[in-house]
Amino acid sequence: MNQTNQRVAKAAGLLMVATTLSRILGFVRERGIAQIFGRTRLTDIFFAAFSIPDLMYYLLIGGALSAAFIPVFTSYLANNKEKEGWYVASTFINVTVLLLFAFTILGIIFAPRLAPLVAYNFTGRDLQLLVRQMRFMFPAVFFTALAGLQMGILNSYQVFGPPAFGPIVYNLAIIAACYLLGPSMSLTGLAIGVVVGAIGNFFVQFPFVRAYNKGYQFVMDFSHPGIRKIFKLMVPSLLGLSVTQINLIINQSLASGLAAGSITALRYANRLMQLPLGIFAMGISTAIFPTLARQASRREMDDFRATFSLGLRSVFFITVPAGIGLWVLGEPIVRLLFQGAEFTAADTKATAFALGFYSLGLFAQSGIQVITRVYYSLNDTVTPVLTGLATVVLNVLLNLFFLSQTNLAHGGLALAFSISGIFNFFALVFFLRRKIGAMGGGKIAWSFMKTAIASLGMGLGVIWATGLIQPKVNLSSTLGQLIEVGGGIAVGLLVYFVAAYLMGMEELELVLDLVKKKIKRRK
Repeated sequence: MNQTNQRVAKAAGLLMVATTLSRILGFVRERGIAQIFGRTRLTDIFFAAFSIPDLMYYLLIGGALSAAFIPVFTSYLANNKEKEGWYVASTFINVTVLLLFAFTILGIIFAPRLAPLVAYNFTGRDLQLLVRQMRFMFPAVFFTALAGLQMGILNSYQVFGPPAFGPIVYNLAIIAACYLLGPSMSLTGLAIGVVVGAIGNFFVQFPFVRAYNKGYQFVMDFSHPGIRKIFKLMVPSLLGLSVTQINLIINQSLASGLAAGSITALRYANRLMQLPLGIFAMGISTAIFPTLARQASRREMDDFRATFSLGLRSVFFITVPAGIGLWVLGEPIVRLLFQGAEFTAADTKATAFALGFYSLGLFAQSGIQVITRVYYSLNDTVTPVLTGLATVVLNVLLNLFFLSQTNLAHGGLALAFSISGIFNFFALVFFLRRKIGAMGGGKIAWSFMKTAIASLGMGLGVIWATGLIQPKVNLSSTLGQLIEVGGGIAVGLLVYFVAAYLMGMEELELVLDLVKKKIKRRK
């Protein structure tokens, strides 16, 4: 397990570095959109337009890869059947390309019928612009999904670098389009950036996939047991893995009936919540997934449970304090990242309001990234689907309750999203315990409790630090905002790591060991 831990830590470290850079560029992109367009109906239209293509990506590739292709393809590699694995992969690739092409064409044709699903209250010119944007951006789905398929192949070989750097190219293209084309071409300029970025993401990975090609063929053998297994696993997983996206689309559609800019406020708040989720939770879960799949295929269940426990504890160690940090530093962070030009102080407050509610469910959304991959490693796609369906129903009911019985407005939509995510996580944990038996739950719970205590101390430290800083700096200047946020984060990190050290948390040692290894390699 020491070698496994080192391999997982190395892969997770690489993914975190690449994802951090990608997320930073993502915020440069979002800041550019905010500064040029503000929090207006135009930005609502742009973000709503990308919802269906984004959902299609998760349905066609996110679910298929994580739940079906990677476990099956990895099992062939783990059992020295690489040639047969590529025969199976060839059929899957060919079918996927045809399906993607068909969905893209149908999406462009039926965009007017799809538009009300993402923004039910848009009418007139707003609806026309939404349909136009959706049609323009649908081709991006084709290349983004193919990039995801390449990611699955490379990750099966435990190659994580190229897939992690593809999104960097994607973000750079949109940033360039935002600043160069946005002022003159408006939303069309942004759409061009999305399509060009998706194509770039694909071609960054393509040479590496060719290097690992061990027998790709133009074949469609639906009778092969491997293909039948992939499709058997894939069909129920399409909903299971995309529950989060479905809930976001539901929330977004309901927000179209609120004040202009509500969709944008939810989008920016969710993007901030996605930062630690994308960097750490997805990085760790992606890194351990091939290992989980190999251990499951070899029936190494003790090692399997240990890998799962390590992944979940590591995710909690980072995302629990991140959630509290986003809660107490929400408004300063939004002000620093987005406020200025067309994005006003009122827009900052509206976005921070939603962020506070999103941050409450960050730990659960992060845990779901790990635990769903545990299910898929065990070839169980039914349980995530059942809990996912229940989560969608709960999210809708909570949305309707908060909108009708409270004055939380878009904040209520964010709160419903967090509560339903927490429910989903604990439901998955409950059924996994019944499936695999003892899984070190006591150790995980004790680690979570220590993490929560250290995080609460961190939150108090941040409140104290920002309270001292705010009267002494000019919060209308970028420097003053940077000092406020940077000072709060610095004090928070110091308090958190000191608390973790005093409580002797094993997860702190893992993080420090990873940092030491990175430093030694650089020397």
